[in-house]
Amino acid sequence: MPKPLIEVRDAKKVYQMGEEKVWALKGVSLSIEQGEFVAIMGSSGSGKSTMMNLLGCLDVASEGNISLDGVDVSQLNKSELAAIRNRRIGFVFQQFNLLPRTSALDNVCLPLLYSDVPENEWPQRAEKCLQQVGLGTRMDHHPSQLSGGQQQRVAIARALVNQPLMILADEPTGALDTQTGMDVMALFGELHAEGKTIILVTHEPEIAEFAHRTLTFRDGELVADERNASPRIAQRSSV
Repeated sequence: MPKPLIEVRDAKKVYQMGEEKVWALKGVSLSIEQGEFVAIMGSSGSGKSTMMNLLGCLDVASEGNISLDGVDVSQLNKSELAAIRNRRIGFVFQQFNLLPRTSALDNVCLPLLYSDVPENEWPQRAEKCLQQVGLGTRMDHHPSQLSGGQQQRVAIARALVNQPLMILADEPTGALDTQTGMDVMALFGELHAEGKTIILVTHEPEIAEFAHRTLTFRDGELVADERNASPRIAQRSSV
């Protein structure tokens, strides 16, 4: 049997707040297979953001182990974690995080600065990703010339450019209106259908309904792991 893409074993995270210890995670175990579409849910303080940071190699567990594609990332130093993030994980954030004075094409190229991809291949790879998200005619536009939904699609193209093992999306529809949010979820659905592993962090149940599996956190613990037999399906509107 092939190993899961992600394995979390008894992960704990504690923060020292003055003389008090705050347990953000209290011993969480889970696994995620290659090609899954998983939503992580929970209210503020539930531990979902901490788990996202651990899965994204943005932080390390205080105790326990986390493996990504067979690599125990719990044992890596900061530079090794940065290499894992850049090569194996594509990030999509709520606020897009695009450089304002840079074209869509150049924004998508940014992760390639830290890759082994030859520089002469960057434009072609970025163009392909922008076409994939429906922005083939807006490659030279700056963020200020794009709608919120289009900016988020640039961010998704940027997440795809290094051909990562998984896409980690943190509240990707939080700054968008309802229809634009549905367009973004339709795009995630298409990427999942192509075999991409997608982990979506959200506090909105209606967004989690697009995932095939939902992990619910409360008070630092994983309290529910549910399969969605009939995930919602969204259709992308015209650009």
